[in-house]
Amino acid sequence: MAVTATAAAVNAMHFFCIGMVVSAQHTIGHMAWMAVAIGGALGSMARHGVNHIVHARWLATRFPAGTVVVNLVGCLVIGLLAGLLASDRIAMRPNWREFVFVGVIGGFTTFSTFGLDTFLLARTHSAGQAALNVALQVVGGLAAVWLGYQLGAARSA
Repeated sequence: MAVTATAAAVNAMHFFCIGMVVSAQHTIGHMAWMAVAIGGALGSMARHGVNHIVHARWLATRFPAGTVVVNLVGCLVIGLLAGLLASDRIAMRPNWREFVFVGVIGGFTTFSTFGLDTFLLARTHSAGQAALNVALQVVGGLAAVWLGYQLGAARSA
C-alpha cells in the first residue's frame, strides 16, 4: 500500500507541477497558451471579485482578509482537483489541466500552486526540498519585496 501511495504521489508530482519545464520533446502549442490566457483572465477577475466582496464587507480592517480568503480557497480547490485527478476520479486532457491549474487557479492565486508543490514534495518523502521551497519562497519573497521597495523608493541623486 505504501508503495502504491508513493507511486501515486510521484505520478501526481509529474502531472501537477505547475512550473513545467519545457523540453525538446514537449512544446507548448497555441491552444495551451490560449487556455492559460483565458483561464488566467477568468481567475484574475474572480480574485478581484472576491477581494471586492470581502473588503466591501469589512471596510475598516487593514488586515488583508481578501488575500487570505483567496489564498485559502485557491489552496482548497487545487488540492481537491489534484486529489480527484490522482485518484482517477476525474480526468482532464492536458489543455484543460493547463486551463484550470495554470490559468484559472493560477490567475486566482499563485499561493495555491506553492501549497500544492510543497505538499507534493512532502508527500513524496522530500521533506528537505519541501522545507527549502517554503524557506526560499517565503523568506526569499519577503526579501525580494523589501529589495524591490528599496530600489523603487530610492531617490536618485
